[in-house]
Amino acid sequence: MKRIFLFILTNLAVVFVINITLRLLGVDRVLDESGAINFNALMVISLVIGFAGSLISLFMSKWSAKRMVNAQVISTPSDPTERWLFETVRRQAQAAGIGMPEVAIYDAPDVNAFATGWNKNDALVAVSTGLLHGMSRDETEAVLAHEISHVANGDMVTLALIQGVVNTFVVFFSKLFGIFVDSLLRKDGEQRGPGIGSFIAEIAAQLVLGVLASVIVMWFSRQREFRADAGGAALAGREKMIAALERLKGNHEQASLPKEMAASGISGGGGMSRLFMTHPPLEERIAALRAGR
Repeated sequence: MKRIFLFILTNLAVVFVINITLRLLGVDRVLDESGAINFNALMVISLVIGFAGSLISLFMSKWSAKRMVNAQVISTPSDPTERWLFETVRRQAQAAGIGMPEVAIYDAPDVNAFATGWNKNDALVAVSTGLLHGMSRDETEAVLAHEISHVANGDMVTLALIQGVVNTFVVFFSKLFGIFVDSLLRKDGEQRGPGIGSFIAEIAAQLVLGVLASVIVMWFSRQREFRADAGGAALAGREKMIAALERLKGNHEQASLPKEMAASGISGGGGMSRLFMTHPPLEERIAALRAGR
């Protein structure tokens, strides 16, 4: 889904910038200045970097999403379609007990939609022009209900917390690996402090561990899709939700999102294996709805 891609992209950028900044300020030197690793300092630094990245990404999520897809927020509906879209979101938000989200449309030919925002009372729901042209109003209503359910469930906040935890462990073990490599490369009597070997080893470890950590984030993403489908069924009706997923299934092969955005939107996508899929297969989501799960 688009919210996942945007959040993780921003998160990685923030973590990288913070990590480099702390290194340039010499903060890393406190980790092994006494000849033994200072695990307390290492954990504190890892927590700061890990959660700063995820929390900044969370607070920037709505701002960055609108600019990434050039979404046009509907302040005053200008035609019947915009009025229907705006009022449907308003009605569903009231039913879900959340504040009225911003409603936006972005220009894209594929059938897609997403919701994001730092809390359930300050969210954004955006739909593609392809969705408005390619789905019936009943199906569109179900898609909107799915996105409203994501907001009502607090999925972005939960994602930020999970991402913060995995970031912390990635940074912790990456820095530990960097210190270890640096100790192997340092000559006897050489002044202590992280060198270029530590930096390269740390970045390499972050890349590898970051991929493994993404498995956890993707698992959570798949579980929350089932919950959002159930929430969408409760708001719009089970048959409408099933019909919307069936339509998405039919359009899935024609989706035109760029490769790096293949995990976007309500229909989502897969990676190289199931472990890296942001969404469960549409067949499983439809089956879960029909089974009442």
